[in-house]
Order: sequence, then structure tokens, then C-alpha cells
Amino acid sequence: MKSRIVFLTISRLTLLCFVVILNTASLRAQDQYNLKFKIEGLKDTTVYLGYYYGESTYLQDTTRINDRGEFAFTKSTKLTEGMYFLVLNNTKIFDIAIGKDQDFTIETSTSDYIRAMKISGDIDNELFHKSLLFNGERYMKAQPLLAVLNDSTASTNEKNNAQKSFDLLNKEVRNYQKKVIEENPDAIVSKLFIGQNRVEVPNTPNGESDSRFKLNYYKKHFWDNFNLSDEVMIRLPEPFYFRKMEEYLDNLFVQSSDSLTPIIDYLVEKSSHNQETYKYMVWNLTLKYQNPKFMGLDQIFIHIYDKYFETGEMDYWANETLKKNLKERADQLRKSLIGNIAPNMIMLDSKLAPKSMHDIKNKYTVLYFYDPDCSHCKEETPRLNEFYKKTKFDVEVFAVCSDTSMVKMNNYIEENNLTWISVNGPRTYTGAYQESYDANTTPTIFLLDENKRIITKKLEAAKLEDFIRNYEKSQN
Repeated sequence: MKSRIVFLTISRLTLLCFVVILNTASLRAQDQYNLKFKIEGLKDTTVYLGYYYGESTYLQDTTRINDRGEFAFTKSTKLTEGMYFLVLNNTKIFDIAIGKDQDFTIETSTSDYIRAMKISGDIDNELFHKSLLFNGERYMKAQPLLAVLNDSTASTNEKNNAQKSFDLLNKEVRNYQKKVIEENPDAIVSKLFIGQNRVEVPNTPNGESDSRFKLNYYKKHFWDNFNLSDEVMIRLPEPFYFRKMEEYLDNLFVQSSDSLTPIIDYLVEKSSHNQETYKYMVWNLTLKYQNPKFMGLDQIFIHIYDKYFETGEMDYWANETLKKNLKERADQLRKSLIGNIAPNMIMLDSKLAPKSMHDIKNKYTVLYFYDPDCSHCKEETPRLNEFYKKTKFDVEVFAVCSDTSMVKMNNYIEENNLTWISVNGPRTYTGAYQESYDANTTPTIFLLDENKRIITKKLEAAKLEDFIRNYEKSQN
């Protein structure tokens, strides 16, 4: 009896050790990727694994194909989920989906990578492959219909029939995608479909303004099913994340800092539950507003810097050099915002006499930053000079030459017959103008009122007359 008890104890211990070994092996398999391929028609060459990130592509791994067309990408770490691709001889050959299952096998042939493909061990690639075949079939059916729709000689009846058939094909695709998303919400291909889909706006209810209802509905449902904190959404073949962000900000809101600032904070908050999407969102917003397309939106760049960089929120990826450069840009913009009093500039004129911009007594002052060798300046200077000589408004121009050469400046003044105040920017008593003005490029124009308050900036000379006229009307 005693020996039996000992035997049972040892057996249980052996079983326990065996279970521990199995669990350890299982955990190890879960923490690595092992992507196995066999491609008929390839042998003895190098192949790369790449991935998508935003609008760019990057290489992740490399391996050799043996003489039987077999190869594998294997490492003891997990790949970030998203869409990847294989590269051969600097050419992408096909995409693959990387989801939770990262131990699978794909076999295919160079004769037709997609149609010959067989997948085992991964639902994500099975779903993606099925979608490729489905879309390929619909694409072939659509070609003759599109030919009719684009044929100027086709009759109205032929075009109407082709359009109806084409609409039915589109409906098939939408229904297919909807079914895949409903049945496999976490699949990579479902997220790819979500990125492609646009908001379907229903018919306007009775008694409501059609355009107002559509805009409000579109805004409200714009991000339906699109998770801004899902890293997969920035790792797709098309930069849907970036494009949707651009459309949302540029097309659905008034382009003013007051309107856009709370919307930007809303987007950032929605992206902040994943470090990579948080970084991606904040950085793309930073790039977007450091040199904004619309006047007055530089205030947004300052807000982004103050809230997300100055506070240390982005310290987990932003180095000191980047933060320093962003701070310098924010401080430069901060001093020359519309509505601020323009910092004074005291510089030497062509006779080496100091001229103070704040001494100008005219109702309006045009600050003009130029370079004598700048091709755009050579076009803009005559336009500004024509405005200066013809305008009925009380205007003086304070023209700042960015070149150190007094000879170049004086020749430029003479060649263009300039009678306004011309000074040399580097020969200054008040420090480099680039530290106080958003004038890193030439030509750049600022318009100031009689109190030297900035009314507008980055305006073209040809638009000054109309701008001042409209400004005066708005002040009455």
C-alpha cells in the first residue's frame, strides 16, 4: 500500500510537470509569429515582409526562399496586428492580414497569387482571401457596365440599364461587407471595410431643412464603428484614418480656431486609449496646423503644443530636439497671432539710418518680408508697388529685406522704383524678426491697423485693396 501511494504521488507530479510544459509551450507560441509560405514558381531568392503605417510602408522582416519555394518569417515576438505584404525584387506581390493567429500557412503559385491561394490556420487571412475573390468577380462584372456608362454613343436607355445593374453590384458589395462585419467584428478585413465605408444618410424627415439635417446626421455618425484607438486602423493599405480625420476637420466645421479647437481635443481624446494612435493623431494634427492653409488657424498649433507637448503628454515618444523645435515654432506664432500688437522692428534703411516700424502714423501698415533673389518676390513686389501707388487708403509699407547685402537691397529698390520704407532685416536693433514673426519664407505680408494690431497675414498683394475695403465695412 505504501509503495502504491508513492507511485500515485510521483504520477501526479509527472502529470503536473507535463501540464506545465504544455502550458509554457502554448504561451511561447502565443508570444511569437511563425508565418509559413510555399509559392510554386519561386526559389532561391530573398523575400521581405512589409507593413503599412499611415501613408507609408516599412519593412518588418526578411528571409530566403529555398529551392522548393518554401520560406517562413519567424521571431519570438508578436507582430502588431494590421495589414502586411510580401515584397520580391522591390515589388509588392500580395497583401496578408495579421490578426491574433500568427502561426499559419499560405500556399500559392506565381501563375495567380490570389486564385491559387490556400490558407490554413488563420481565419483573418481566410476572410481576407474570400473578400478578394468576391471583389474580383464583381470588378469583372462591372467593367462592361462602366464601358456603357462612359460611352458617349450609348443610348439613354442603355445607360439607364447599365446604371441599374451597376447599382445592384454596389449593393451586393455593401451587403457582403456588412455581413462580414456583423459576423466577424474583430477581423482585420472587417476593419478594412469599416475604413472604406461612408456614412449613409437617410431621407430627410418632414419639416426639417434638407441640407442642415444631412450635415448634422453626417457629423453625428461620422465615426460610427470607427475606433480611433484601434491601431489596426492606421495599419491598412489605404490611409483611411488620416483621410477621415482630414475630411472631418476640413469639410464639416467652420475653419476657425474657436470652432476647431474643441473638435481637435475630442479627436485626440478618442485616440488616446492606445499609445500608437495617440501619437499618430497628435503628430498629424501638429503637422497639419504648423503651417495652416487658412488664416488664423495657427492658434491651433499653439494649443496643440501647449496641451500635448509642453505638458509632457508626448514625452513617451517625443525627444528633446523635437520638443525644442516645436516650442520655437509655437513661440514664434504666439507673437504674431491675428489680433496681437505686432512686435516693433527697428532696422537700418538704405542710408544706414534706423527706422522704427511703430513710428509709422498711417491708418494701415503693410509689413512686407522679401528676398531680392526670391523668384516669387520678383512677381509680388511689382503688384504691391502698384497697390501702394494707386490705393486711396492711408497705407504705408515697411519692407524688410532678408538678405544681409545692402548693395542687393539698394539695387532692388532702384530697379523696382520703390518709394516706401525699406529696411535691412539682419541690420536690426530689435533682434531677428524671425523670432517674432511667422515669416520664415518670402514673400510674406502682414497688415496692421493704426494701433499696429495685426489684422491679417499671409495675404497676397493683389487682394489687399479688397480686403481693406471689406474690413472697413465690417468696422462700421
